Amino acid sequence: MTYNLAELFEAVAAADPGREVLVVGERRLTYRELDERANRLAHVLRAAGIGPGDTVGLQLANGSEYVEGMLAAFKLRAVPVNINYRYVERELRYLYDDAELSALLVHRSFAPRAAPVVVEHPMKLVLDVDDGTDEQAVPGSMPYEAALSASSAVQPDTGGRSSDDHYLIYTGGTTGMPKGVVWRHEDIFKSAMGGGDVVQSGDFVTGPEELAQRLPDNGITALATPPLMHAAAHWLTFHQLFTGGKVVMMPLGRFEPKEIWSTIAREGVFNIVLVGDAMVKPLLDALASDKDVNADSLWVLASSGAPLSQHNKDRVAELLPGRMLIDSLGSSETGVLGAKSDATFKLSDQTAVLKPDGTPVVPGSQETGKVARRGHVPLRYHNDPAKSAATFITVDGVRWALTGDEAMVEADGSVRMLGRGSQCINTGGEKVYPEEVEEPLKAHAAVEDALVVGIPDERWGERVAAVVQLVPGAALDLVALQAHLREHVAAYKLPRDLVLVDKVVRSPAGKADYRWAKDTASKAVR
Repeated sequence: MTYNLAELFEAVAAADPGREVLVVGERRLTYRELDERANRLAHVLRAAGIGPGDTVGLQLANGSEYVEGMLAAFKLRAVPVNINYRYVERELRYLYDDAELSALLVHRSFAPRAAPVVVEHPMKLVLDVDDGTDEQAVPGSMPYEAALSASSAVQPDTGGRSSDDHYLIYTGGTTGMPKGVVWRHEDIFKSAMGGGDVVQSGDFVTGPEELAQRLPDNGITALATPPLMHAAAHWLTFHQLFTGGKVVMMPLGRFEPKEIWSTIAREGVFNIVLVGDAMVKPLLDALASDKDVNADSLWVLASSGAPLSQHNKDRVAELLPGRMLIDSLGSSETGVLGAKSDATFKLSDQTAVLKPDGTPVVPGSQETGKVARRGHVPLRYHNDPAKSAATFITVDGVRWALTGDEAMVEADGSVRMLGRGSQCINTGGEKVYPEEVEEPLKAHAAVEDALVVGIPDERWGERVAAVVQLVPGAALDLVALQAHLREHVAAYKLPRDLVLVDKVVRSPAGKADYRWAKDTASKAVR
């Protein structure tokens, strides 16, 4: 047995096949049933000519089909590809071509955008997943459930599976086209999927055979709220699959706070994964407004993929006293790095903050560098040797993956996160990181959501602008906003422009769309 992701899941399924593993609305699957459905799909894919190294696109919202698609591909040594269902034809065309898709699973709601691109990019197989919409299926596609019903539930003969098989996750899309990060199965298992450790304390299994032996009598029930097209939901789901847990998902990834609280109570959810303030705040608002919410089972809230403000951390402590709040730090290029406390985290023997020359930032020096990880890191970016060389570097014989996050190291050795360097605003030679302004900005009582960007300025090169969505019925002007922020940030970091919008645009997982914010602010202040 190896650290192949399919083999690891099959070992757990064989050890306790009757244990419930996946709940999506009315659909409830045991480990045996999920394994059998993945086997059926694997046979369908193989019959179409899908094999080792082929890529299988998943243009799906959350549901069992997404998990089945990933497992079936892994069983065949093929590579599942996450597709952002918000992408327009131009972006889909790029991703289909870059990933060299051989097959596609697509929810019918997304067929209108997928269909013209599929015509240009012929595939061996397209499977239509019915989601109740009135849209027409992609021409030439095969109905998903009918294909599975006519297929065999027996494990397909898949020799040669190994720890070196590939896991591919596409990331980005808010600044340029998406890029695919290529991992070995063993590396992603240990860097992001828990390594077989139920409580994720770093106590990895010493060998793949140990995984099934470690299963607790009662696995943890976790709710994955982000879309499965994002890494945070991938990693939570597979951590649960590898530790005998149960994954609960909202049908088609709906994010309706009241429905989520009802689901938490009904399913006894212990752990929920969210993405920053965009998900945490509405959930807390719903909790605060409804005294009948039962959150007794919920003990762990984990945020990943976007900043979580101190204001909302304080609200969690107030509304859900005694719960554990994990503000997770990581990226598609590094896996899970650890958890933040306020705006800092502690370095481990696998992490560092590196300057452009590859040397570590000296604690207390006020120098900045990029957060980096060594050990179990990706192989490369798919089809992009230039970006690979810039992100995956070797220093004194040690291979590092750079996250793109700028940081400095305090005198006590803690790391202070400054935000993504690509979003850094240069105003008159001074650097302003959006997150350091957004944090206090979103704590203002009138602010529902906000993004901070740099827009062109003839004198300073760039000036700071705030794109703000107000709480319904609230009012805010630039003078009041600046007065609030003066208590928290230096004067040169204050927004010089305030742009009010009906809705701050974010990805389905809650990640900031800085490209939209920059364009919106630039047009508004011309």
